[in-house]
Amino acid sequence: QVQLVESGGGLVQPGGSLRLSCAVSGSIFSITNWGWYRQAPGKQRELVARITGGSLANYAVYADSVKGRFTISRDNVKNTVYLQMNSLKPEDTAIYYCNAFPSRGDYWGQGTQVTVSS
Repeated sequence: QVQLVESGGGLVQPGGSLRLSCAVSGSIFSITNWGWYRQAPGKQRELVARITGGSLANYAVYADSVKGRFTISRDNVKNTVYLQMNSLKPEDTAIYYCNAFPSRGDYWGQGTQVTVSS
């Protein structure tokens, strides 16, 4: 059974930075494509960034809204996916989740809250 635990969220001022982590249990980590998703109040969940695994590892794709500000990475030894978020904006406020890409219903965790406010 695969479990994902997100951490690293918090309250930050506009222009600030946060680094999110997603620890993944299970042996399929290195061959799986992973993604970071977010859901703001009253909005649908959206894909923020994704990164490939397996033989095409570490190819990253970003949503236009975060391109140039966010960086997704992975550590196949620690079974962890990261999201470095810089130049944060109030519109980045959301609950952030990691999941496989494409997402799997049985992989959703609790997420981690990111609030960008002065």
